Amino acid sequence: MGIFSRTRDIIAANVTDLLDKAEDPGKMIRMIILEMEETLVEVRASAARSIADQKEMRRQIAKLDKIQEGWVEKAELALSKDREDLAKAALMEKQKAAEMADSLKTEIAVLDDALRASEADIAKLQTKLREARTRQNAINSRMESAHNRARLREMYAGPKTEDAFSRFDVLERRVDIAEGHVDALALGAPPKTLEEEIAELRNAEKIEAELEALKAKTRNTGQEG
Repeated sequence: MGIFSRTRDIIAANVTDLLDKAEDPGKMIRMIILEMEETLVEVRASAARSIADQKEMRRQIAKLDKIQEGWVEKAELALSKDREDLAKAALMEKQKAAEMADSLKTEIAVLDDALRASEADIAKLQTKLREARTRQNAINSRMESAHNRARLREMYAGPKTEDAFSRFDVLERRVDIAEGHVDALALGAPPKTLEEEIAELRNAEKIEAELEALKAKTRNTGQEG
C-alpha cells in the first residue's frame, strides 16, 4: 500500500507533516522518495506513449491526405468522362477520408493538452523529489550526528574508559613507589661540609668555562666553513 494515491497526492503532499507524524522518519522519507521516483517514471512513460501515439496519428493523417487527393483526381477523371455518378461516389470517399483525418486531429489536440498537463506534473514531481531528498540528507546528517554523540558518550562513560583510567592509576602508583625509593636513599645521609659545597661550586665553574670554550670553538669553525 503506497503512501500516496499517486501524482495529485504527491504534488499536494506536505513532506514535513508526514515526517513529523512518522515513528521512523528515516524509513518514511525513503518510502516517500521511492514512491515519488516510481510515479515520475510512470508519468514520463505515459507522456512517451502519448507522443508515440501522436506521431502515428500524424502519419495516418498524411496517408489520408494522399487518399483525399487520389479521390479528387478520380472525381475529376469521372467528370471528364461525363460520369457524374462516379464523381459523386469518389467525392463521398474523399469526405470519409477527410472526416477520419479530422477525428485524428481532434485526438492529437486532446493528447497535446494531456502532454502539457504531464509536463507540468513532471516539473512539480521533480520539485517535490528534490525537497524530499534534501530532507533525507538532513535526516541522515542528524542520525549520523546522534550516533557519533552516542559513541562518544560510550567512550567517555563506558567500561573501556574506566578500565583505561584504572590502568593510569596503577602506573602512577608505580611511579610514586619508584620516586619514594629514591627519596628514601637520601634519608639519613650526613649533610655536606662547607668545603664539599665550595668544591662543587668550583667544579661547576670549570664545566661552565669548558662549555663556553666549546661553544666559541664551534662558532669559529662554522664561520671558517
